[in-house]
Amino acid sequence: MYRKILITTDGSAVSSMTACAGVKFAQQMGAEVLALFVAPEYQYPIYVEIIPPSYPSEEEYRAAMLRAGREHVQPILDSCEKKGLQCHGITAFAESAAQKIVDVANEHGCDLIFIGSHGRSGWGQLLLGSVTNKVLSHSKIPVLVHRLLKEPLPD
Repeated sequence: MYRKILITTDGSAVSSMTACAGVKFAQQMGAEVLALFVAPEYQYPIYVEIIPPSYPSEEEYRAAMLRAGREHVQPILDSCEKKGLQCHGITAFAESAAQKIVDVANEHGCDLIFIGSHGRSGWGQLLLGSVTNKVLSHSKIPVLVHRLLKEPLPD
């Protein structure tokens, strides 16, 4: 049914559990997986006239975010490899994570976006996370929202 599934991660325990569910779903479908981490664009400090020496340069920031992206995507790649699924990982930079998720899915020919909802308690369970909500409203391809039934244990 689905040939290529985009699975998003932000490196949190909640998104890691969602990614595990996404890989299992991809295995059931026999689909290829594209794992995506979206990092925020570099922000110059606008509150000072001179950039402080301790503030990372744009190159240092991008290198750190690429390392973080590889670390967050690697468990998905490893899980796919164990299950015999073809998988690629991407770290992308964007002001809007939601729009970047939709754009990457379209650019890479994905036919499903697998994304998590927020696992909050109380009234929060009725609301989707802002990124998930924006992906739902902007995507022209199907979006499967995975909801955790219980919160992951703290790291």
